[in-house]
Amino acid sequence: MPLPIRPLADFPRHATDKLRYADTDRQGHVNNATFSTFLETGRVEVLYDPQAPLAHPDGEFVIASLMLEFRGEIQWPGTVTIGTGVARVGASSVTLTQAVYQDDRCVALAETVIVHISTATRRGMPLDEPARVRLAGWQVRDVSGSSAAP
Repeated sequence: MPLPIRPLADFPRHATDKLRYADTDRQGHVNNATFSTFLETGRVEVLYDPQAPLAHPDGEFVIASLMLEFRGEIQWPGTVTIGTGVARVGASSVTLTQAVYQDDRCVALAETVIVHISTATRRGMPLDEPARVRLAGWQVRDVSGSSAAP
């Protein structure tokens, strides 16, 4: 099922990346592999705030699943804006919904499942309550207008 296109304003967190000439391929547009890097920029700004980390001191985040839909080409030069929000918060995971825009045009949509794991055991580790509360504050509304399911 395709992800819904939503306006950038629907996302609680925004990040920007500058396009580099090296991001382009022989067709002259930004290479598809670079889209994942843009999504990482948005995720990092949500998950890795050095002043208020979400991960437990003995934990870290890993990607369990990444679904990426290409909706258009990105042209160099310029910038892209990445919108990031929380779709769901689980016991030890969070599902992020993201979109990449160039010149207010949605060029990609993504949904990523991130799991909080123990650095010692490499197994899932529950998110603590402060992290769950912060993540819930970044939830996006589903297309019907209600909060995305927890």
